[in-house]
Amino acid sequence: MKLYHGSDCVIESPDISFSRKNLDFGPGFYATSFRQQAERWALRRSMRSGGTAVINVFDFSQTTDLNILTFDDDRSWVEFVCDCRRGGLPPAGTDIVYGGVADDKVYMAIDMYFRGLWDMDTTLRALKFYGRNDQYCFVTQSAIDHALAFAESYEVER
Repeated sequence: MKLYHGSDCVIESPDISFSRKNLDFGPGFYATSFRQQAERWALRRSMRSGGTAVINVFDFSQTTDLNILTFDDDRSWVEFVCDCRRGGLPPAGTDIVYGGVADDKVYMAIDMYFRGLWDMDTTLRALKFYGRNDQYCFVTQSAIDHALAFAESYEVER
């Protein structure tokens, strides 16, 4: 399976130590199976840095020895994203977290819940109106080293 990572530079060997905290699934190396989503991320990143928008393409080999936390249930996904945005972490032993993206539109609904302005049912109803993408958060360096292989990179035109 191909996974895409949007950036402002080529990343042949992802390093978990460069990850940021308080993201959807906590610190880690993020990728998606949606090329256009990664291109949007790369363009946004390059505008902030003044650099070039680059897509890094990886071959993902999902092996049975990886502990993957998957969210198919919106309720538990919302709770997990809110916890991670407050500084929480995935459960110990998790290698990869897979689920939806709290992008700009979706995050508006989650933020209403996060701030206590909406209850969970209102938040879940709002989420049904938004198109969803996916993201893989590689939580451990071991998961990156064993499951991701750099395939290529390319620049995205503005």
